[in-house]
Amino acid sequence: MSYFLMLSKSHGEGLLSRYQSLRQDGRMCDIILEAEGKEFPAHRTLLACSSDYFWSLFQEHTLESKAQTVCLPAVSSTGLELVLDFIYTSWISLSSSNLEDTLEASCYLQVTHALDLCTEYISNSLTLDNCCFFANVAGRYSLSEALAITNSFIARHMAGLLGPNGDRSGLLELNLDSFREVLGSDKIPGVKETALLQLALDWISCNTLPALESNSLLSRIRFGLVPPEDLNQLRSHNPPLRTPFIYSLIEKALHYHLQVPLQPLNQSVHTSLRASTNMVLLVGGGVEADRPQTQIQSYNPDSKMLQMLPVNMAKKLQHQGVCVVGNFLFVLGGEVVEVDGENEKMAVMTVSDQVWRYDPRFQHWEEMEPLLQKRAQFSCCVVEGVIYAIGGRGQREEPTLSSVEKYNMYAGCWRSGVSLPYTVHGQACATIGKGIYISGGIHGSQTESSKEVLFLNTCDNDVWVRRSAMSIARFGHQMAAVKGKLYAFLGMYEPFCDIESYDPKENQWTRLKPLLQDRFCYGLTVTPGGCVLMFGGRQWRDGQEVCIVIWRKVYKLPQPLCGTQCVQMSLQELIET
Repeated sequence: MSYFLMLSKSHGEGLLSRYQSLRQDGRMCDIILEAEGKEFPAHRTLLACSSDYFWSLFQEHTLESKAQTVCLPAVSSTGLELVLDFIYTSWISLSSSNLEDTLEASCYLQVTHALDLCTEYISNSLTLDNCCFFANVAGRYSLSEALAITNSFIARHMAGLLGPNGDRSGLLELNLDSFREVLGSDKIPGVKETALLQLALDWISCNTLPALESNSLLSRIRFGLVPPEDLNQLRSHNPPLRTPFIYSLIEKALHYHLQVPLQPLNQSVHTSLRASTNMVLLVGGGVEADRPQTQIQSYNPDSKMLQMLPVNMAKKLQHQGVCVVGNFLFVLGGEVVEVDGENEKMAVMTVSDQVWRYDPRFQHWEEMEPLLQKRAQFSCCVVEGVIYAIGGRGQREEPTLSSVEKYNMYAGCWRSGVSLPYTVHGQACATIGKGIYISGGIHGSQTESSKEVLFLNTCDNDVWVRRSAMSIARFGHQMAAVKGKLYAFLGMYEPFCDIESYDPKENQWTRLKPLLQDRFCYGLTVTPGGCVLMFGGRQWRDGQEVCIVIWRKVYKLPQPLCGTQCVQMSLQELIET
């Protein structure tokens, strides 16, 4: 025999509708609830099925099970009326004016589904004007989900709250747990740390706290992001910053500011940007060959948005080296291009030994210790916090280099490394673990590009070792390491678009599917997920060099770009409004 389990969707709704009609007509009501002198007829069975409080209250052994009237002094008449409406209709009318009455009654009467709707209402109604109020309400009634959402909203919109039209007074009235959570957030875009520190001091002055709680609150400030002059000034005028614990944090931050060469190696949560996102920086390059720009563009792989860094490079560079250590951008050497003001077609190019460092925390450039030699078209890489500059073109009297130098951050200077077995420039470079690979380039005074591959184990630091050569001679190309393998892309003098990969374990190169277009003078980087991104470049077409801007339709640059170098680092997010 077969059975079918059938469901009527209208039965439950019809049942509640009939109960509501009975209540409105005052029929079959067997209990009266009283709050603030106001009476509400109701039905025991429906109350007991909707509320754990009434379920316990109307058990057979209780006095209330036989009572005609039950007084509820702990709830307001407004709150009780709203909760009863919900019990009878599944609907509840919420606003900021009746929210607390509703929560008070729902909590006391243990109507959990009404509490869920209050959480949903708070989460979907957040604005700059009410978020602090909602945070306090959610904290008072232990609405953990609503509280987490509200705290996150306050952090992400802190710039607006601290602005001229913001609710700073609301921030100063924020409950301690929410304020502590907000100050510890990684997502506070567009707000300087000094402003957060001043807000914390203002909050403490408006809310009396024991020293232990004050220290816990102020420890959420990232003192390494506060300029030293601000730290010293605020510490001298604010006693909460002079407790032994906070004083030690400030001293560590001041020591960090003094150790300029070591800053990339001394990163911690107190020096990490809030609201940062991983960006691809396009350093140097321009619309035309030999006409680089000082602007640096940043590309967000997630949102596919392009924006400019707020501070330009000090000079127009091409064929420079770029790398990132401790979320500081280093720009090394390269050719300084100076265009004649009267004749823009004339340009003077000088090989440089200068090293510039960009700090996204304070958005400024600083000139560092120069290279031992002037270099352009050289390899630049980082292994365990040590920057390597390898080969390249030097000054006219020494056109091609075999020398290697590395930047010792503890000493704050460049030191000679293991030299290459031959002079080379225009080679590509990539690292796997503690090993450095370079490939191709042009050796010495030769004119033809090379297939050779060299490897240096930086732990042994003895000698460069030859590895299996590429199948294609390449110059001005790029290499990338992805999941333990090397990939060599394109090059300047190739009439084809081949890519090949190298397996270090097998010491073998494998030819892969080519790209649709040949290209050189492009930028290339690998995302954390292993996706290779290529930016701009030039291409041979009918004997002419043509700037191109598209690769696989991932993103179209607003204008052609060639000669750029790519790195990845964290930058401040755009302000959310």
